[in-house]
Amino acid sequence: MHRIKTTLAATLLLSVSAVTMAQAETAMRCSHQLPPAHHIAKVVDRWAAEVETLSEGELDVQVFGADSLVKANDNILAVAKGDIECAFSLNFQWGKTLPLMNVTVGPYTMSSIEAWKKWPTSEAAAFLEEKLAEKGVKNVAWMFQTNTSVFTSKGRALVAPDDFKGLKMRGIGPAFDRGLTAMGATTVSMPGSEVYQALATGVVDAAITDVAAAYSRKYFEVQDHMTVVPVLAAYLHGYVTPSWYDGLSDKAKTALDQAGEKASQWALEASIAAAADAPKQLEEKGVTVHIATDEENAALKAVMQPAFAEGFADETGEDGKKLLDLIGKLQ
Repeated sequence: MHRIKTTLAATLLLSVSAVTMAQAETAMRCSHQLPPAHHIAKVVDRWAAEVETLSEGELDVQVFGADSLVKANDNILAVAKGDIECAFSLNFQWGKTLPLMNVTVGPYTMSSIEAWKKWPTSEAAAFLEEKLAEKGVKNVAWMFQTNTSVFTSKGRALVAPDDFKGLKMRGIGPAFDRGLTAMGATTVSMPGSEVYQALATGVVDAAITDVAAAYSRKYFEVQDHMTVVPVLAAYLHGYVTPSWYDGLSDKAKTALDQAGEKASQWALEASIAAAADAPKQLEEKGVTVHIATDEENAALKAVMQPAFAEGFADETGEDGKKLLDLIGKLQ
């Protein structure tokens, strides 16, 4: 009888412990737009696993990629409102909400890998984190995605400024798109998940994207020429709802900090490897790949950079000047 009571008590104790553990586990739903094969999507998954490990199970990180939870353009508002706890966005998706985030998409502004190695702990990144907090999100991870892009097209390569005249082209946001407009293109801004269909149906004639994304998103099925250019630098960043973050234990907060630092390095390594592999992979799929020469890049820069600089200055004012100065310290 005593044995039965003891066993029953032990069972109840285990049940209570299980309930307590379940209650201690905090759900963290994270939305992003990248397809599973994308090299940064894999880094996000690795980051999620690391957060769970470092928090010793306090955080249950649930990653929803490929726009499966919230659409790309809605992620920022969803996190700011607390509808979900976490999301990842590309910097240019902040658009007019926080145009400072577009600083690295300035044509030929920050293409140095050495600068990106310093980015996560830089004054420039800290300045942007303050501005993000003012917009209602807490930044937890910087993930460099690319400093190597491609102009994709069909029938002919886009090499010189005149090649862009009359094209309807997928752009990435007002600041960068001014450079495309200056070369004679008409731009349409859309998330990466919509570009393949737009190219396939003729909604747009050409696009600009990360060289690795051109492969992972299978643009080679609908575009046959790609010009590789170090024209912009893009990054994915992870952010959470501040009120949700404030309610976490110190252990969970530390886990997010440490995992974010590690993920920054993983993203850099993955992006360098992806950029190196992608041109050959695209060629194997039948794409004519052209690596822009120094002279060709100089000609593109001469038209695109002044158009960007004028618009960026108008949108960001003194904050923009300060951020450019801080980025100058990284070069």
